[in-house]
Amino acid sequence: MSTQALSRLGTELGSPPPEGVRGLADDQVTLLADALRGERAARAAGLEEAAEEALKLVPALARGPVRRILFK
Repeated sequence: MSTQALSRLGTELGSPPPEGVRGLADDQVTLLADALRGERAARAAGLEEAAEEALKLVPALARGPVRRILFK
C-alpha cells in the first residue's frame, strides 16, 4: 500500500483513513478516493442548482444583491 494512495484518500475523507483500508490494494484505494471526490462534486452541483432555483422566489430586482450576499 503506497502512502500516496492513503494520503489522497485521507484528503478526500478530511481525516486519516481507517485502519481497515490498509488491507486494500492501491488501485482500490484510488478508486475509493475518486468515488468520494465524484460524489462530493455531484452533491455540490445539486446544491448550487437548488440555490439558483430558490433565488427564483426572490423578487427580480433583489436577486443580484441577494446572490452577492449568499455567494460572496
